[in-house]
Amino acid sequence: MTSTEITVLSQDAETEKLLAALLVETVAAGGSVSFMHPLAQDAAEAFWRTSLAAAALGERVVLGAWDGDVLAGTVTLLLDFPPNQPHRAEIAKLMTGVDRRGQGVATRLMRAAEDIAGERGRTLLVLDTASEEGASGLYEKLGFTLTGEIPDFALKPHGGLTGTLIYWKRIGASLQSARSGKA
Repeated sequence: MTSTEITVLSQDAETEKLLAALLVETVAAGGSVSFMHPLAQDAAEAFWRTSLAAAALGERVVLGAWDGDVLAGTVTLLLDFPPNQPHRAEIAKLMTGVDRRGQGVATRLMRAAEDIAGERGRTLLVLDTASEEGASGLYEKLGFTLTGEIPDFALKPHGGLTGTLIYWKRIGASLQSARSGKA
């Protein structure tokens, strides 16, 4: 999807509604993103209101993938860590609209999040994904290394337990040097 534009999202009621609709759709489709089905629109909006407020404080960056006026996907880069972990960031809430999957939206969001993390001096990215029906194939394609699996970590949105896979990737200075040819 070449027309997709990736932007940093800021807090406003319309953005909250669009993000909430994407979250509700993702959970209904079985996406393991910390919520159970059915997820009420107002609960999803409250989650995004809090998340975007944290972004306004610099604790995270919420990215949106836009196809015209349609929010095709989102990812959150968590940046608020203890003083002994200023070098890392965490990927959270990667979601792509059901009708937009398989079109490169998630890959573009992940690359943009990685670039922002590197620009902010982060050298390590971490993330987790559900063992069943998660995005492990995407993360491995993007160079993330599997650390291991924690069994029965969370409930799936429609019930039943799933494990979680933990991934990491070195980024930042070494990545920027490689991209500029100074490796």
